[in-house]
Amino acid sequence: MRSDSGARAGLSRRGFLRIGGATGLAALATACGAGGGAAGGGSGPLSILCEAGGKSELTKIAEAYTRRTGREVTFVELPYEGLFDRLNSELTSGSVSFDLAALDAVWLATFAGALAPLDELFGERVRADLFPALVREAQVDGTFVGMPAWTNAEVLFYRTDLFDDPGEARAFEREFGRPLRPPTTWREFQDAATFFTRGTDLYGTDVKGAVETEWLAHVLQAGADGMVLDRDGRVIIDDDAHLAALRFHSDLATRLGVSPPGGAQLDWAGAQNLFTQGKTAMMRFWAHAYPLIGEDSPVHGKVGVAPMIGGDAGIGAVPGPWYLAAPASGARTDLALEFVEFAYENNVLAVDSSLGLAARRSALESYASEPGYEHFEALLTTLSGPATAARPAHPSWQRIVDDVLVPTLQRSLTPDADYAALLATAREDVERLVQ
Repeated sequence: MRSDSGARAGLSRRGFLRIGGATGLAALATACGAGGGAAGGGSGPLSILCEAGGKSELTKIAEAYTRRTGREVTFVELPYEGLFDRLNSELTSGSVSFDLAALDAVWLATFAGALAPLDELFGERVRADLFPALVREAQVDGTFVGMPAWTNAEVLFYRTDLFDDPGEARAFEREFGRPLRPPTTWREFQDAATFFTRGTDLYGTDVKGAVETEWLAHVLQAGADGMVLDRDGRVIIDDDAHLAALRFHSDLATRLGVSPPGGAQLDWAGAQNLFTQGKTAMMRFWAHAYPLIGEDSPVHGKVGVAPMIGGDAGIGAVPGPWYLAAPASGARTDLALEFVEFAYENNVLAVDSSLGLAARRSALESYASEPGYEHFEALLTTLSGPATAARPAHPSWQRIVDDVLVPTLQRSLTPDADYAALLATAREDVERLVQ
């Protein structure tokens, strides 16, 4: 997921980059000595295992690290499934071929026992510049095992050519008795989606049945004490908040009819294509997509970005971070942790990449006022939302998603679906997976 530039508190972007990395560079100078030799022993490049596409977020950081220390950094890129399989094989056996890895957040709980503790890196200053959900997610059983490298969240995309049109604004106010604006609540979202649905030429929004994250964001907005599982690991998928979120999510398609047909199979790519082809007026989507709307799109230059909508508990979203982690059985753990600290201190460099994302508040803030980065304000507000939370740290989470959550969402998009009955069945299925 993606984006791209920064000025902060009167500083130029170049000045901020220098300040952002000062602490880490000073620490490295002390650890490595004037000659720049790397701490931790061992010769040869530092090797980082990552998903193909994720390398871009770390490339400039690695280049800066090499300039400072003289040690090269190599990346081993694998497809998502291949990366998981490689990690699973090597971390399980204890025989690892890499010094560091970039892990999807949902893998931390699975591999926590084989990862080196990072508690010494999570001082008060570090935690204060990370979003609370990321700090919580970085810990498994009270031990920090991953350092956020970049993060993302769903925000609200909307058509400015529609929302800013005076005629549309007058018509909307006549119908709903309030001004037309980018929606902030469930009700406002439903009203705007209903208003902009114009037959098969234009729908108000989309409903994604093939992915679970959007519904889970609404679960948080409804005030649930966790997603699917509560803080103590008890299954709560059939409580009132989950039911309210499912009703809101699926009614957009089944009762209100404000989304295109075929929602049960709609995934991220399909939803993005609908919006960029001008078929939907609004889209809840990962913030990185804002600068990716091509010039050949009919909505190019006609898109605004706002924070994710909120429910009774306020704005809430499910962050999509990746974490740097070191294998506990690695031969150069000290060197690996040195790079992790350097990557945190220089996290702002990740913004200048194909994905254009970072993990630190200050990194995103330094770019938020620059043209082309309008989505960063929405992302900052969303990641700081009172209901924003990390996914449960459970080793069976991916199976819960694949075997229960997505099938339940797809069934909820059939005519006359009984939402409560679907969640009752889902509860039984989840309980079997977490026993």
